[in-house]
Amino acid sequence: MTWTEVADRVYARRYEELDLTTGLVLGAERCLVVDTRGDADQGAELAAAVRELTDLPWSVVYTHAHFDHAFGTTAFLPCDVWAQEGCLTELVQHGEAAKAKWSEKYRAAGKPEIADAIARTGIMAPDRLVTDRAAIDLGGRTVELVHPGPAHTDHDLVVHVPDARVVFAGDVVEHGPDGFTEYSFSDETHLADWPGAFDAILAFDPEVVVPGHGEPVGPAFLREHRAGLRRLIELKAAVAAGATGADEALAASPYPAAVTRAAFASS
Repeated sequence: MTWTEVADRVYARRYEELDLTTGLVLGAERCLVVDTRGDADQGAELAAAVRELTDLPWSVVYTHAHFDHAFGTTAFLPCDVWAQEGCLTELVQHGEAAKAKWSEKYRAAGKPEIADAIARTGIMAPDRLVTDRAAIDLGGRTVELVHPGPAHTDHDLVVHVPDARVVFAGDVVEHGPDGFTEYSFSDETHLADWPGAFDAILAFDPEVVVPGHGEPVGPAFLREHRAGLRRLIELKAAVAAGATGADEALAASPYPAAVTRAAFASS
């Protein structure tokens, strides 16, 4: 749990819990915190860590609505909270159910402290909504918030720091042992559209891409796994058309069977 300066005044902070990676961008007058962790206690730890680096006024951005990225915000208030507009809908309609689900999961996993922290956490809805694109002036540095299209969710938002050639990608990019994990894909995932989100990130010509989980990567990683996503899409379509069997598709996939099954089950 240390800060890594991935470019001038642009930081990533990686956690053992869920291998989550958060971010911080400093300007001359303000700073932007990228994701706030998964509960009030974790958010307070992150807020204190930000204050080790800067006393600038902060804003927060959610890359998407999943609990581990968006439930730790109370320690940062009052501040602007940015997100793609679909994130607000997701948090309002399903946030409390997600909170109960993850509290139960952590309790069952023998982590009652995290379970209790999630249960008492207040969910903070975003108040600065992005449809496709917005810009934040941090003072001498402008940060772009861009919806790359549906991918991991229908409301993903990436954070582009043009002068540093850094993109915080949230869970559009995950750096697990095999690139993706089985948790990358769910009924919220848009598998067929996901390669287009990689195209949108690569169009920024980044030097560093900070994933939602795992260590920062370069554009070659995105190109590799864009090809992997396209292969998953082809194999899923072949199975649906009866052109190949499920076992053959699993064997032909560039990813482990658990990852491939999760991808095939996604929308």
